[in-house]
Amino acid sequence: MRIIDSLIEAVKGSAKYSSDVQIAPFCILWPDKERQWEAVIPQHLQIELPELFVLGDYAPEKRTGPGIWLRCVLAQKLADVDLPAATPAIFYLPGVSRQDLRAIENCPDELKPLAELQYRGPIWSQVNSKDWTILAFLKSMGLDVATDLATKDAMRLALSKLLDEDIEQLQRKRLDKDYFNALLTGGDWVREVLQWLNQSEAFRSTHDQNEWKAFVDVCKSKLQFNPETDGPITGATRLAGHEGAWHAVWDRFCEAPKRYLNIPGLIRKTQAPDDLFMDVSGWPQCNEVEENNLRKDLVSTTEMKPGAARELINKLEANNKARRRLVWAELGESPLAQALEWLEMLAQATANPLTSGTLNDVVSKYCDIGWKADLGVLKALACVEKQTDLEAVSKAISTVYLPWAEDSARYLQKLFENSGYVSGVDQSEASHFEKDECVIFVDGLRFDIARCLSELLAESGHQTQDRIVWAALPTITATCKPAVTPVSDQISGQYGNHDFEPCVAKTIQSLKGGYHLRKLLLDAGWQVLDKLETGTGQGRAWSEFGNVDHEGHDKGWKIARNLENMLNETVDRIKTLFDSGWKKIRVVTDHGWLLLPGGLPYVDLPACLTENKWGRFAAIKVGAEIDGHLFPWRWNPDQLVAVANGISSYRKGEEYAHGGMSFQECLTLELTVTLTEATQKSGILEITDVVWKGLRCNMTLEGDSSGLKLDIRLQPGNPDSSVVQGGKPFKENGKGSVVVEDDDLEGTAAAAVVVDNHDQLVAQVTTVIGRGDK
Repeated sequence: MRIIDSLIEAVKGSAKYSSDVQIAPFCILWPDKERQWEAVIPQHLQIELPELFVLGDYAPEKRTGPGIWLRCVLAQKLADVDLPAATPAIFYLPGVSRQDLRAIENCPDELKPLAELQYRGPIWSQVNSKDWTILAFLKSMGLDVATDLATKDAMRLALSKLLDEDIEQLQRKRLDKDYFNALLTGGDWVREVLQWLNQSEAFRSTHDQNEWKAFVDVCKSKLQFNPETDGPITGATRLAGHEGAWHAVWDRFCEAPKRYLNIPGLIRKTQAPDDLFMDVSGWPQCNEVEENNLRKDLVSTTEMKPGAARELINKLEANNKARRRLVWAELGESPLAQALEWLEMLAQATANPLTSGTLNDVVSKYCDIGWKADLGVLKALACVEKQTDLEAVSKAISTVYLPWAEDSARYLQKLFENSGYVSGVDQSEASHFEKDECVIFVDGLRFDIARCLSELLAESGHQTQDRIVWAALPTITATCKPAVTPVSDQISGQYGNHDFEPCVAKTIQSLKGGYHLRKLLLDAGWQVLDKLETGTGQGRAWSEFGNVDHEGHDKGWKIARNLENMLNETVDRIKTLFDSGWKKIRVVTDHGWLLLPGGLPYVDLPACLTENKWGRFAAIKVGAEIDGHLFPWRWNPDQLVAVANGISSYRKGEEYAHGGMSFQECLTLELTVTLTEATQKSGILEITDVVWKGLRCNMTLEGDSSGLKLDIRLQPGNPDSSVVQGGKPFKENGKGSVVVEDDDLEGTAAAAVVVDNHDQLVAQVTTVIGRGDK
């Protein structure tokens, strides 16, 4: 029951009478000398009580009027006023006490028409004949209410909110000034403080006098701070210092700082402390100083050798990593501190050169840690937007990454020049593909990006197996894409094709444009799916999705900003295909790429020596001699490809490029994706019934329950919290049953979980041990 319900019941209950010895009362008089209830009469009580009328100035539309008008209402002599039948009228008398009515000879003229009514109906008052105050009424319900003056003032201001409170809930609380003030300010005083700090003038204009006074009282009580006299800048100073009760306000700000975007600017108007031993994390200007210092340090790496630069980066990371946990990082004000996490990963990875050992040795090193250098570059670049920040990060990248990538590429080229490209390394072939699978081709899915995709898939309930595939030469889509298709054995290349575009082996029709490649796939029995098509879920399908390579050519280093979105879209595509019935999905790609902000090293290759030239490779005229490496074209060994030394480019200022020979361009991952047992089960299972009989829990599953068991856990994700010794298997009919032996656990909230043989959660439902059903 709400307070207002109890109040109405009490007022109307005063008119109860015994029909054997009494006649029905004509009306109920409600005196209120202190006008404590007046504010809630029109907006609350008159809405709930159509029989309630108020003594006051003549305003019949508000059911208010002088004493003589109230007598006319009672006599039902007013055409425009309806008095509900079978219920006595209630006359609320603000500013009038019971004693005023009793002293008839001294009764004011405006009350004389009503004085006689005290003998024709009850006066709603306390047993001691005093008027009902708010405090007295709350006490009469057994509520624990403070009686100090501040509480009484707050109580009156919050009365409109108080009327809707549940009495049972209030019986568990201490009702003091803080409670009533919090009630008037919405119950969340911390949020109110932040809203005021964020927009003080707008906050004040949207709060009435009562709400503002309550807000001020809350601040004085909780924070020892007066918004009226201290002002928002002083409040910002207290917030930044976040000492004492202000810590709760600071924590709330840090939880959702983007809701209060004006607060950082307000704090900037304050003076940050200059005490070295004080916590200055609350002042954005101090964070700016740290960012500026970090920017200078990163720029200084251009004057260092790679080893010294790596040591500096590691030191800077140790000094700045704590700033990534501050609110300023979430607000985008610590981009360099954010980038430093990835620069450190770059520094650690490049400390391991790929310049010694066999091909298997360097491949193993790259697969273990080398790829993290490439990812570190991308992640660091994704953190920055301002040109000054980009320049600082780029200089650090150039200092430690460029020589490592250059040396690694030269060593790889040397290995392959001696042994022949991909000698002894598996290449994709038609026989490699299985009968029932869907193949997704993602253009430019570099090794490090494929690793990230694999991690995202694992997080979403998928199993992945990877397989190293060396891209074809030159590492461009025209050459490499056909090599990873299931029809690669039907493709060849003509000598003298300086565009390195392969063709259909039987008809010599060019694959350029994709039509003839698509026809080969269809003729071989493959479904070819567009981006939104899902196929039959059976047989074989080829689908192309995503285009990392296009983003790289189009945006250069800015590709780093969109990689996460592209990977998430790829995961969603894979999920959609699984939902459509596919059991296995293979993700393949054509080649990787090099990325260096500011441009790859330039090497001049005169046009007179080439038939055609790109950034990282060229077709050389017969008899021409160049400073580079020559390797056979994947589709015709008689056609040679000129590969630029190291990671250099034949074009000036090229940030993003591929076509040559480096770990980044040549070493790719093929991912075979399947659903985990738990994910497969969860997709076809439904918990249809959970019933407790005493301490025995019975569950019924709809779907394949083989290999699953029922467990009762206090924490669903924690096997050690099991209260039934790890659970029991379900029967073939999908029914499971376990007994909780500890009867002290009856009534305890828990989770009834379904797990597979590897203790992976398949399904769960909340329950109460020994009670209820689903």
